[in-house]
Amino acid sequence: MPPSSRPDCPWCGSSLRDATRLEGRIRCRACGVSTTDPWPSAAELEAAYAGWYRPAAGRFSGLGDALLRRTRARLAERIDRIAPAGSVLDVGAGDGTLVTALRARGRDAVGLDPHAAGPGVRAGTLDEEEGNHAAVVFWHSLEHLPEPGMAIDHAAALLRPGGVAIVAVPNSASLQARAFGDRWLALDLPRHLVHLTASALLQRLRAAGVSVERVSYWRGGQVLFGWLHGLVGLLPEHPNLYDAIRQPAARSSPLTAKARGTALAAAVLLLPAAAIAGLVEIGLRRGGTVYVEARLA
Repeated sequence: MPPSSRPDCPWCGSSLRDATRLEGRIRCRACGVSTTDPWPSAAELEAAYAGWYRPAAGRFSGLGDALLRRTRARLAERIDRIAPAGSVLDVGAGDGTLVTALRARGRDAVGLDPHAAGPGVRAGTLDEEEGNHAAVVFWHSLEHLPEPGMAIDHAAALLRPGGVAIVAVPNSASLQARAFGDRWLALDLPRHLVHLTASALLQRLRAAGVSVERVSYWRGGQVLFGWLHGLVGLLPEHPNLYDAIRQPAARSSPLTAKARGTALAAAVLLLPAAAIAGLVEIGLRRGGTVYVEARLA
């Protein structure tokens, strides 16, 4: 069995020499977290984030962008309510939608993103950050980091007493991950470098010295859409629902009007089945995403 291009697990640091190999991933026997394999080069990652993935004109239609702003506004409200006074650091802030929502509530907020865009977002890495923050947020960004385990440790060290770490990530132990396998929406190779389980995330947070106060298998979003995308993709010719809801310049490949209409119509028909599946996995605490709030004493 050939060795991984990454010799150690980026989550727990254990050797990957005897790890379990999967399609495009390798699973650590010590912590159960999977790592993208082969590990992409800096040039490959740059190409993966360029062009269609995040075009300057935006990713979604007007309705999609409005929904994104609304969900970030609700997250900002939640952070403002549970965090003590002080600044909020959003790691992987993207276009700064959450930073803008936090500032609208009067919070001092700053975002970090290697592809910095938007007000309040700067290029930089977490390990360069200093100071004390009321909250550090990883909203579907931890899985993009090359050293996510160390990022959790550093985030905990950046919190002021009573500060909260807020993390939302895809849950590779979810029912939808098992159901759709290599076609699971949240696999997203090679941009997602690690594929976390809820148990591994909780264990690392506690080891970093923060107390887990809330765990949710629906607040992290993407549960319903994960099922919808997967079910639509099972149809003949594997329609891509994610591309269908994105603007033309933000699609991974060209999409005809007929193909887009087919994907959207199938999604409407499959919505009840996706909703039931989502409720089942949430009830079993195996949702497609896991959301955690953890506080420093």
